[in-house]
Amino acid sequence: MICVSTVAYSQDSGQTYAEKLGYPKGKKVLIIHVDDVGMSYESNEGAIRAIREGVANSLSVMMPCGWVPGFVNYWKENKDLDAGLHLTLTSEWKDYRWGPLAGKQQVKGLTDPEGALWRSVAEVVKNASPDEVEQEIRAQLDRARTMGFEPTHLDSHMGTLFATPEFMERYLKVGMQEKIPVMFPGGHNTAIKEVEKMISDQFEMTQKIGKQLWNAGLPVLDDLENSSYCWKGPENGDKSDKAMQQYKTGKYIEAFGKLKPGLTMVIMHCTIHTEVFPKISDSWPTREGDFLAMIDPELKKYIEKEGIVLTTWREAMQRRQKVK
Repeated sequence: MICVSTVAYSQDSGQTYAEKLGYPKGKKVLIIHVDDVGMSYESNEGAIRAIREGVANSLSVMMPCGWVPGFVNYWKENKDLDAGLHLTLTSEWKDYRWGPLAGKQQVKGLTDPEGALWRSVAEVVKNASPDEVEQEIRAQLDRARTMGFEPTHLDSHMGTLFATPEFMERYLKVGMQEKIPVMFPGGHNTAIKEVEKMISDQFEMTQKIGKQLWNAGLPVLDDLENSSYCWKGPENGDKSDKAMQQYKTGKYIEAFGKLKPGLTMVIMHCTIHTEVFPKISDSWPTREGDFLAMIDPELKKYIEKEGIVLTTWREAMQRRQKVK
């Protein structure tokens, strides 16, 4: 897992994409989004409860993973959930792994010596072709649709699809062809530009892509807040539920306070606690902390007090379809 996005983005002056979609002028409009659904039972429960009991309002599913049926069966009885595809081209953990849905023989460049997807973004870049990347994207979309699951949006696990211009082109292509919104900030990008330290050429490039997506009939993000995976816990090392909840809630309040008006996707990873998940990943404290922050009444109070508008990818697409 990576702490920051590998994406470079663009800044645009004037009207925000949120305003173009009809959201109130001057408002912060947030998609509070949980990644990695389908990866494990804990990931499913953490995401669902973060939405049902807390302020999260969107999620995305890793189709190659073992607990996808568990989520999709829940979704079939709860289709109000805003659920997209967390397009997955890596399998990063040591003892818990998954392979490409297109099949090893079809996408050999995406497959490592164990028959799984590569562990790192760098290995995908080194070994996989853009054609293989697109084939696997389409295989993951096909599996979702075969299961009766139509995603509200597409995004990228570990930012792999933003690692090269060629990979990103295929990601955007599928979204535009299939009329599925894709995670891509093409607006002022205030939060993400601070992390990425972007240069003017990168701003210009992503502004053009944002306009391309908009002209293709898709909603576009104004910004992306993707810092939470690096919020490891209090400096004193206290990882108790109470300490992690206070710490993470404080970090989210601080991050929300810095955001500028516009449509921003806030990325996080929520799991509930079991004895099993720590065997999968040592990231469990920050993931449990995200979940605890989402259900913290203090975070909900802050959002309401500040007049922050919460939305979903589904609503953003519905709004986009009404814009001429």
